[in-house]
Amino acid sequence: MDFLVALGFVFVAGLLTDLATGLGALPFFFVEDVSDRWRVGLWGLASGIMLAASGFGLLREGLAYGTPVEVGAGALAGVALVVVAHRVVEAYDFAPRDIAEGDFEKLVLIAGVLTVHSFPEGVAVGVSFADVGLEGGIPILGFSVPLLAVFITLAISIHNIPEGLAVSIPLHEQGMRRWKLVGVAVFTSLPQPIGAVIAFAFVEVARVFLPLGFGFAAGAMVFLVFHEFIPEAREAGATLPSNGTPELTAGLTAGVVGMMPLLFVV
Repeated sequence: MDFLVALGFVFVAGLLTDLATGLGALPFFFVEDVSDRWRVGLWGLASGIMLAASGFGLLREGLAYGTPVEVGAGALAGVALVVVAHRVVEAYDFAPRDIAEGDFEKLVLIAGVLTVHSFPEGVAVGVSFADVGLEGGIPILGFSVPLLAVFITLAISIHNIPEGLAVSIPLHEQGMRRWKLVGVAVFTSLPQPIGAVIAFAFVEVARVFLPLGFGFAAGAMVFLVFHEFIPEAREAGATLPSNGTPELTAGLTAGVVGMMPLLFVV
């Protein structure tokens, strides 16, 4: 497959994950509030999917290309980037309304911060497309797409829905129009297609780094689950019986079980 064509295909996949963030705002087209039970369940579902995709998909694929040391080194690098990204975001502490009402200069700054924050998810998408165009993939629009890429794109997309919901809730409470909620949610994940393209180009040109790339994406995703997703679920479930543990457990279980086919087909 021509490199530029493959690059465009990866960008579209990253764009789809970005647009999925806007789905988090769609419930407000039909209801005035989203229950804490649903919020906890969604965070649990996203966590289970990310953990399964990392373990069954990215780590297994990384070990197929390199040694445990290489994959482990990549995973540590992924964790380090998430830690740095978290500190960068904390330093600026942008609220969703800052995005909605910011002028051009502030939006550029916010976009830069969000790029750091969303880059790990974009990397996961880009790396998973490393074997695009090779035999054995799923034919999509004339392209042979690795099954792993389909699963990772789906996993990141589902993960983005509760993130979009979390962004939309405070803005909805302040009376923001529904379509603007969608726009703000999509903006928060806009860097993902950029990260996907950069990661894909890197591992395509220097395939010797594929084990590091797969490890990096897996490490970042697993750390995100325990550092951000589960704490978010705990916070959303603070007023529920047992702090929302049953809903979180149900979501986690559904996410892992739903991704189990990775064990047999990737």
